[in-house]
Amino acid sequence: MEVLRRAMKALNIDDSPQRMDAFSAYRDLVLEWNEKVNLTAIKDPHEFEIKHFIDSLAAAAYPEFLKAKKIIDIGTGAGFPGLPLAICFPEKEFVLMDSLNKRIRILNDIIKDIGVRNAVALHGRAEDLAKQSIHREKYDICISRAVANLSVLAEYCLPFVRVGGYFAAYKSEDIDSELDESRKALKVLGGRHKDTSGMPLEDTGLNHQILWIEKIASTPAKYPRKAGMPSKNPIK
Repeated sequence: MEVLRRAMKALNIDDSPQRMDAFSAYRDLVLEWNEKVNLTAIKDPHEFEIKHFIDSLAAAAYPEFLKAKKIIDIGTGAGFPGLPLAICFPEKEFVLMDSLNKRIRILNDIIKDIGVRNAVALHGRAEDLAKQSIHREKYDICISRAVANLSVLAEYCLPFVRVGGYFAAYKSEDIDSELDESRKALKVLGGRHKDTSGMPLEDTGLNHQILWIEKIASTPAKYPRKAGMPSKNPIK
């Protein structure tokens, strides 16, 4: 896992034997479970290392991430990007949320098996959990690699973020046009685009960038709307 080691060093993350063993076990368990449940289309171990682990860790290049204490990952799937970040930052608390309970049960087993104590996988829909007082505006950062329009993702994610915190959206498409189209939604939901950060290594072939949306005002209580509405009728 030499490419992962180089990425971690570029991000000033300790590549201790224990940490590297956790990454290796995590990869192997996901690929093992993938024989029974569709967790990832990436089955080559080297490609897995780049497109899941290094891609996930890119958020650590941003200083506001390093200051954060509580982080929620919306639409985590097999735990990306939240669990790789949890492995590397044991002092932070992570909630990994997904709407498919089967994935969450597997993910909690993986978390236990690899010895991560600062992350928990949670089943639920963002539209429902963001209405609960224990989650609403309680997180320093909400991260997501979910594939959705930024206006839709912002409605799912910004309600979880405290004022002064950030929503970090992993994007690989035409981010300029997507940002322009989402400006009204961001304003309505209490956010504004502050920065865009790229990958820590240039030779990986990764094309994701992370849009950092600062939470500057509380999200109105009506958001997120009921299940299905954000994607069917995005804020424009």
